Amino acid sequence: MKNFMALISGILFSLGLGLSGMMDPKKVLGFLDVTRTWDPSLAFVMGGALVITVVTFRFILKRKAPVCEQNFALPTAKDITSRLVIGSALFGIGWGLAGLCPGPAIANIFTGNVQMILFVAIMVVSMIITEKLVD
Repeated sequence: MKNFMALISGILFSLGLGLSGMMDPKKVLGFLDVTRTWDPSLAFVMGGALVITVVTFRFILKRKAPVCEQNFALPTAKDITSRLVIGSALFGIGWGLAGLCPGPAIANIFTGNVQMILFVAIMVVSMIITEKLVD
């Protein structure tokens, strides 16, 4: 059941990315470029996701457990650390330079685009190196 739910979630996520334009780095960069040719359409993607989450999260948390787990695993950390700030800044710089964040990049590797495959490969290698250095 877990694998089936993961498959359905992945399909919905990638369809949403594709239909909304978030897999197109040019569209994302247009959204991030607020000084010249700003494209506000991706704000609707983020806003739509936020509205759905805010509305449904209350009902979901009233359940005893998630559909495929025995307990909810919600984050408890609320501290703003230097590691969080630096990591967020690096993520934002990478997003701004490439026009991609991890979800759309991974979805894009299935287009066969060599640049996307390279981006994801380097992203994974960087994550492994960071994990070794930080922990």
